[in-house]
Amino acid sequence: MFQTFKNRLELQGTLKTITALRISQGRSTEPIGSDLPVVKDALGKPFIPGASFKGALRSRLESFLRGVDSTLADDPNQLVSSDRMASIRDLKEQWNGNDEALTAALWAQTDLASRLFGSPWIASKFQVRDLTVNPETWFGQYQERDGVSIDRDTETAADGRLYDFQVVPAGTEFAFRAVVENAEEIELGLLMIGLHQFETEQIPLGGGRSRGLGVVKLLIDQAWWIDPDGQPDQLITYLERLVSRNLDQYKMSSETLESYAQDWTEDLITHLRSHIPAPASR
Repeated sequence: MFQTFKNRLELQGTLKTITALRISQGRSTEPIGSDLPVVKDALGKPFIPGASFKGALRSRLESFLRGVDSTLADDPNQLVSSDRMASIRDLKEQWNGNDEALTAALWAQTDLASRLFGSPWIASKFQVRDLTVNPETWFGQYQERDGVSIDRDTETAADGRLYDFQVVPAGTEFAFRAVVENAEEIELGLLMIGLHQFETEQIPLGGGRSRGLGVVKLLIDQAWWIDPDGQPDQLITYLERLVSRNLDQYKMSSETLESYAQDWTEDLITHLRSHIPAPASR
């Protein structure tokens, strides 16, 4: 799957918090400070782990796919079940020394979501960098909020259950950078639908989402599409331009990206419709 370079889509943009964001690093052990601080980098600045963004994106897309056909997105527990892992080991033993046959056999056992986002036996095609904060929109301050556990019997605050937690203020911006390589058109269509969910504020991030926290908005303002189309001379030209850092030819305008996204999404929709059982004849 990754032995031969086929294509590469690079995306850059900004993720803006519409409401306060809480991605906790766990309970603090410090004697003074917030009970639940947000995750920070080595300099004490907030950031959004790429895994948090990718996980929320994958979860939303898997819910869509299961709504069409459950085989399009396996249950996460099934991906690491003893039966599934035993089946993978059997395939490796069966096709030992025949990489091409083994790859085909593993691919046949891989659902659509895992083909894009990865599984225990196949690497992810989609990578997201940790989203670093834009210092021009963050002023070195966190908001502190109070929380309390409610006793379900008395419907009052549970004794000794008061705590506080940090949030990143609304209006804070984070740099977004992502890459997808060697993706099929239906996989790119799936990714476009997921990113559109972030663009329209449909996927919240972090904790406290039931309280209204974590609403974010994605703006993709730069994109590069490299597709040698199986032609070695075009790949060599790309490598030359890559070294000289002259990739302007591969940069997509917003209109071009939208056109490609539309085509990729249509391919996905066609694929999904093929999974809908035909109505029974009377």
